[in-house]
Formats: sequence, structure tokens, C-alpha cells
Amino acid sequence: MSAGPKEQPVPPDALANPDAVEVLRAFVVDGGLSISFTRAFDDPGMWGMLLVDVARHAARVFEKEGVMDEAEAMARMVEMFQAELDCPTDLGQTSEGNERGH
Repeated sequence: MSAGPKEQPVPPDALANPDAVEVLRAFVVDGGLSISFTRAFDDPGMWGMLLVDVARHAARVFEKEGVMDEAEAMARMVEMFQAELDCPTDLGQTSEGNERGH
């Protein structure tokens, strides 16, 4: 049996809730991003909220691991987010997925 990808664990509160729905899975593959997702929300603005929540958690980890403080990490993420919106490095492709996502 071959080894699979290095996956993150399912959060305990999601495991305990039968109504929980996975909405995003992301992997770094050959230096790039590979994702699968389910639209999940009726309002696309909710994706903005999701992205900010993920960024906040990531910023806290940078501080917790002593790399930089949370505010500095968040500022860097916001800077890169805006730069990528203004001048995308790779637009990628979104293809129809199966019943689980894209």
C-alpha cells in the first residue's frame, strides 16, 4: 500500500456533529496549490469570511511558533491577497467535480 497525502485531522467538533460539511480541502503539490471544494454558501460573501477566518488562524500560528507576531503575519497575508487580486500569478482552472465538489 502506498502512502497518501499528508492530511490534516478532522476537527473534533466536526467529528462530533453529523451535520458538519467539509467545504474546502487544500494541498501543496509541486510548489502549487491544489484544492477541492463545495460551493456550500448561498452568499459568495461567506467565502470572504471563511478566507479571513483561515488567515486569522494562520496568523496566530505564526506568532505561536515565534516566526512573527500575529499582526505582522496578517498584514503580510493581506498584502499578498491584494497583490494576487491585482496581478494574478496563476489563474488556474476550475473544473466540474463530482458530487462532492470542484
